[in-house]
Amino acid sequence: MKSKLVLLVPASIVLAAGTLFGQTPGYGRFIDDYARAHRFSGTIMIEDKGRIGYANRQFKAPNTIETKYKIASITKAFTAALILRLHEQGKISLNQTIKTYLPNYTGPAGDKVTIKQLLNHTGGMANIDRRLTLESAIKNGLHQYQTPLTTDQLLAMYCSENLMNEPGQVFDYNNADYIILGKIIERVYGEPYEQALKREILQPFGLHDSGMLYQHDVIDNLADTYFFREDLKRLANDLPVYIENWYTAGAMYSTAADVLKFSNALFGLKIIGREALSQMLTPGLDDYGYGVWVYDTTINGKKRTVVKRPGRIMGAQSMLFRLLNKNVTIVLLSNTDSTNLDEFAAEIAKRLTK
Repeated sequence: MKSKLVLLVPASIVLAAGTLFGQTPGYGRFIDDYARAHRFSGTIMIEDKGRIGYANRQFKAPNTIETKYKIASITKAFTAALILRLHEQGKISLNQTIKTYLPNYTGPAGDKVTIKQLLNHTGGMANIDRRLTLESAIKNGLHQYQTPLTTDQLLAMYCSENLMNEPGQVFDYNNADYIILGKIIERVYGEPYEQALKREILQPFGLHDSGMLYQHDVIDNLADTYFFREDLKRLANDLPVYIENWYTAGAMYSTAADVLKFSNALFGLKIIGREALSQMLTPGLDDYGYGVWVYDTTINGKKRTVVKRPGRIMGAQSMLFRLLNKNVTIVLLSNTDSTNLDEFAAEIAKRLTK
């Protein structure tokens, strides 16, 4: 039997295993060995013999190229792109504050925190997940995610708290920032985020297997997710949650092929123009741009610029990894937390750039 692994390569070409392996001796063995050793369960876009990752462990349904995954914080890259489209269209200014576009916003950040500071996580607001760890969640629950909430309730209850830092001075990765951005997108476009996402990105660029997740929906070919429980010393079902409460910070689903389409449209200047993309990819505090990390690194003795957008919600893991000056894109989507996708993507990149 075969494990479905998806590698996204330059020029959007999905190479057959034999072709790529013939060009890169030992590459197939590396993927196979790494996936086995790190218990990878998911999709990478190279088909390789090896251990099967299961989309549903109870029924042993194999992951395939068509499998859909919760892509967690890759959602933030879509949200950032929509904000930058609005900016290009002259409908918002990145230097204006929250209340310019959400006049009913009641938090103290309203007339102090700018759109730019929300995009690069320097708004300084209390973190929505500041007391959240997997250990505490197992014991006490995930209160902000296990209660059905409207987006207005999310905004009022978890995204309107006191400022903990001076805006623009401290990087703090905060889902609340992108929930507020989602509400701004809805207000300016005059429609739900899901509709704006479909019209502006999903439909025009052919992302037919992507969308927003809701707890009440049954999505065909969506992989169940499993995370490692330290108390049990084994994988277990993810905790029950209302996935829509991650909203525009992490509630999307997609396939590896659709994430590649999004990446190619974004970096191909089809979603936003060159100036807006340059702003998105300008690293600030913690090497974070707008919705993505951007940093220089050395791979095989050569300087490379990496754009990285990881995501994780319990067992749902995702990685969009692009080498700008090599035009190489790697997408890893997984339904367990068994494998460190940062390390896996970096190891793949080393072998693609020899």
